[in-house]
Amino acid sequence: MCGILASFNTEHNIKQLNNALYLMTHRGPDHQEGLIIDNHYLGHTRLSIIDLNNRSNQPFISEGFHLIYNGEVYNYKELIREHQLTVQTSSDTEVVLEMYKKYGEKCLQYFNGMFAFAIYNTKNKEIFIARDRLGIKPLYIREKKNTIDLASEIAPLLELEDSAIDDFGIRQYRKLRMTVKGYTCYQNIKTFPPGHYYKNGRFVRYWELKMDDQQAPKDEDLEALIIDAVRLRKRSDVPIGSYLSGGLDSTILTYLLQPTHTWTVGFQDLNEFEWSKLANANLQSIHHQVLVNKEKFIETGKYMIQKKREPLSVPNEILIHLMTQAVKKENTVVLSGEGADELFWGYDRIFKWANEADNLTLEEFDQRYCYGTNSDDEVLDFALENIPGKRPIDKIAYYFQIHHLQGLLRRLDNSTMLNSVEARVPFVDHRLIEMMVGTPFEWRMGDSFKEPLKRIFKPLIPEEIINRKKIGFPVPLSAIFQDKKEDTPMDAWLLFNIKNFRKW
Repeated sequence: MCGILASFNTEHNIKQLNNALYLMTHRGPDHQEGLIIDNHYLGHTRLSIIDLNNRSNQPFISEGFHLIYNGEVYNYKELIREHQLTVQTSSDTEVVLEMYKKYGEKCLQYFNGMFAFAIYNTKNKEIFIARDRLGIKPLYIREKKNTIDLASEIAPLLELEDSAIDDFGIRQYRKLRMTVKGYTCYQNIKTFPPGHYYKNGRFVRYWELKMDDQQAPKDEDLEALIIDAVRLRKRSDVPIGSYLSGGLDSTILTYLLQPTHTWTVGFQDLNEFEWSKLANANLQSIHHQVLVNKEKFIETGKYMIQKKREPLSVPNEILIHLMTQAVKKENTVVLSGEGADELFWGYDRIFKWANEADNLTLEEFDQRYCYGTNSDDEVLDFALENIPGKRPIDKIAYYFQIHHLQGLLRRLDNSTMLNSVEARVPFVDHRLIEMMVGTPFEWRMGDSFKEPLKRIFKPLIPEEIINRKKIGFPVPLSAIFQDKKEDTPMDAWLLFNIKNFRKW
C-alpha cells in the first residue's frame, strides 16, 4: 500500500514533482523516491507490507520497464507458481511487473486484489496505466494536451497546478454525499475509471459487471469463497488487525481472521461498545474501544478536509480515521467490512422498494437514498443515467455495487491512509461480486436481510449478533451541530464540509 505520482511529458522540474510527492508521505512513510526518464516522472511513497526489504522499493525497474504501484495483488504466490515466473524478491510488486512483461494488458485478468499502477517501457516508449476492477485503490488523473498527471490523492495534483472548483461536482456532493462517474470537485481533475486501463492514448474497459440473472450459489460454495477471500487478505509481513463493531459483517471477518487486536469507536452516549464486547467474548482478542467527543470530531474533520482537498463523504469517515490512529499503534493492516451491504442488499428499505417498483423514479429514489433537504433532480438524473438492468431492482443493485461503493471505498482509503494503515476489504473480492450478481431477490435478502450470511455463519458467531437489527454507523449529528440553523443535521454536516473545503 503506497502513494504514486506520475507526470508523463511533464512540464515540471524534479524539485516541484518531489515536493508534490512528499505531500503523500503519510501513504508511504518507509521510502520515497522519484525519477525522471525520457521526460516522464515516476514517483512513489512506500508503506512496507509485503517483502520489507529495500529490494522491493519503487520505482521498480526491470529490463527497461519502470513500475510505480499502489495496492496489493493478493494471489501473487499463485501467479508465480502457475505462470512459472522467475522472481528475485518476495513481493507482489515484482509479480505485477513480470506478469505485464509476459502478458501485456491481459495480465489484469489474472490479478485478484486492489491496485492502481503505471508502467513506462523505455524500449518502445509505451505508457500503461491500470486500476482495479472496483476502484478499491484511488487514482486521480489530469489530462492537458500531451501531458498526463496521475496521483493517488488530489493534493499532489493541485501542488503541481491549481484547478478551479467544479460546481457540478459540488452539487453532486450536496445531493449524493459524494461525486460519481469520474467527477471530483475540480474542473480538470477526474478519477481514473475503475476496471479500465490506458494504453496507446486511449482508455479500454477490461472488466464490467454483467447484470444477467443467475441461480443462487450453494451455501458451501459461497462460504468457501468468503473464507478464501479472507485467506488471501491475511498475506502480510506486518501485523493485521480488524475493525469489530459487533455488526454482522465485521464479526464474520474477525472470526475468520482471528486477529490479536480488534477495534471499535464511538461517542460516550452513542456507540456499539457492548455489541463489540459481545462479539469479542469468544475471540478473546485484545479489544480496543476508541472514545470520541464533539470537539475532537470537529477538529479532526477540518484537518481531514484540508489534507483530502475535498469534502468528506459521511460523518463516520472521521470516526474511522480516529479509530485507525489507534490501530496504527499495533497494526499496519486492518480488515474492514465494506462491500457486504452491496453484495447482500443490507440497505433493505431501498432494495425492497426497488424489487416491488414498476419504474425507477427520481422522486422515490431521492426519498430512499439521499440525505439532507437540497433538491437537485439534474444530479439524480445524471447519477442514474445509462444504468444497466431491465428492472428497477437490477438498476439499484448496479448503482450500489458500482457507484455507491466508490464513495465507501474512498472514505475508507482516505481515513486509513492518513494514518499509514492499509485497509483490506474481503467483501469486495471480484469473485464474490460475480458470484452474487443476478441472484434471486428472495434468496439474497431472505425474510430480513443478509439471510445467506446469517445462515452460513450461524455456527461461528454469537446468536445475538445473528439476530441483531441492522443499524448505521452511529454519529450524533444533532448534538454536534445543535447550534447550526440548517434544516436538518445532515444539511449542517454537508455545509460544514463545503465551507471548510472552500477555505483550502
